[in-house]
Amino acid sequence: MAETFTPRILVLATEMSAYPGADAVGKAHQEYPANVYVLRTPSPVMFPEDFYLRCFAKGIDGILIASGGSDCPYRGAYTRLARRIDALTGRMKAGGLEIERIKATAICTVCIKAYLKEVNQLNEKLQKLGPVDRALAERLWHEALAARGKASA
Repeated sequence: MAETFTPRILVLATEMSAYPGADAVGKAHQEYPANVYVLRTPSPVMFPEDFYLRCFAKGIDGILIASGGSDCPYRGAYTRLARRIDALTGRMKAGGLEIERIKATAICTVCIKAYLKEVNQLNEKLQKLGPVDRALAERLWHEALAARGKASA
């Protein structure tokens, strides 16, 4: 019998809004897939484009960027994040990596239903897409590093 693909999902959750929302899910004893890894961060804008590609190359199949949206306490961060994600998805699309593997969404401190909906939808979408092409992601990651003038890791 064929083994069912279980995607690995990384959630970048802002500590001021989305992380408390994700934590509220646990406090409410709600369940969501065990293949979801939550990384608490001050702001997702702090991660460069190559970070996301490296995640794909190293085993992550999908990334949910859960932020406070335009309510972000860091001035201009949401606009910079939107530009970064646009550039990233452009690179992904041009390189042949499915842009459906990354999603940005606004999650507030009490958004239990919204958080669960986003995580479950991404999980379902990734199950249909299948595993990320790690070799392709690695190539795009190294290209992004070269574009930033950094040596590949």
